[in-house]
Amino acid sequence: MHAEHIKHDFEPKIVAFVCTWCTYAGADLAGTSRMQYPSNVRVLKFPCTGRIDPVFILRAFQKGADGVLVSGCHPGDCHYMAGNFHARRRFAAFRALLSFVGVDLNRLQFSWVSAAEGGKWVDVVTELTERVRTMGPMPEFKELEHEEQWSTFAGASVDKSTVLNSPELKEAYDSIG
Repeated sequence: MHAEHIKHDFEPKIVAFVCTWCTYAGADLAGTSRMQYPSNVRVLKFPCTGRIDPVFILRAFQKGADGVLVSGCHPGDCHYMAGNFHARRRFAAFRALLSFVGVDLNRLQFSWVSAAEGGKWVDVVTELTERVRTMGPMPEFKELEHEEQWSTFAGASVDKSTVLNSPELKEAYDSIG
């Protein structure tokens, strides 16, 4: 599979929240197999999709992501028993909230990619990148960054250490954008 190197007017920023055990390993397989896919994706790995807080998705959009991918183990294959089932339920409700506030749900994708599915990783990333590219940039949440900075300055921000109770989650949150 060869990707054509075409210059586009707009190159979307895609943030991918992936589980370590399956999707990250599948992405690694794609890379080590020299499969070609768009380089627009910034991968953030978590032990399990069940650990991905929906606030991280909002933060990705706020920090300039034009699209977000959440991907983990196939149902029944979670290394933490039911983490991906919890994630699936959580993100179904979260998608409804995003739709309610006016976010085009075509910018958010949830998928299952196993460690042996490097080709599927390529397909998912390519399809999401192309779809978001045709939609154009997403400026809506970027204004919130300024409001957050103002509220932090005003002393009204939430103490992240109480919400992000592990170094792993704090590092992931801080690395978005």
